[in-house]
Amino acid sequence: MSNGTSGNPAVVGLAGFGLTTLMLQFHNLGFVPEIGAVVALGLVFGGVAQLIAGLQEKSMGNNFGYCAFTSYGAFWIALCLIWIFNKTGLFVTNDNEMGWFLVAWTLFSIILWVGSLRISKAMAFTFTTLVIGFVLLVLSKFVDHSLAFWAGVDLVACALGAWYMMAAAILNPLYGRTVLPVGKPVVGN
Repeated sequence: MSNGTSGNPAVVGLAGFGLTTLMLQFHNLGFVPEIGAVVALGLVFGGVAQLIAGLQEKSMGNNFGYCAFTSYGAFWIALCLIWIFNKTGLFVTNDNEMGWFLVAWTLFSIILWVGSLRISKAMAFTFTTLVIGFVLLVLSKFVDHSLAFWAGVDLVACALGAWYMMAAAILNPLYGRTVLPVGKPVVGN
């Protein structure tokens, strides 16, 4: 079902980001007690699929998508390796190390958050909730473990924001009109 134009790699990147983030939060909120499915999804859909989507964004000239999808794809692969290393005892990561890992990703995400404000309200929402989620995760490692629950709640909203943009990118062109509006940029035109 092609219309003769190139596909939009963001739909796969957003799908991978949203699904993997949602599944991890189901684990963090206690709905899914084991982490095996999260690790598998994180490596394949959150990791590899996002890396591929990011590389395709590069060839389309989209630096934001290129940076976001390849970086968060690498994030998922790294996070899954941390969990695998912890499980096997190869390299064990403690709360302090994990906290600093999350600090670095929070700072990185703030840069993309600033960029998201120039894209759309839906993108700004997704990155705002992502940054809030990272901040809460950092605080859960250094200050109060119970904040991880609130990070999980916030990151469910983040995942659903990514899926909303994915759905808009699929449905709006299929219907030839705006079925799901993403909103104008928060900053500028």
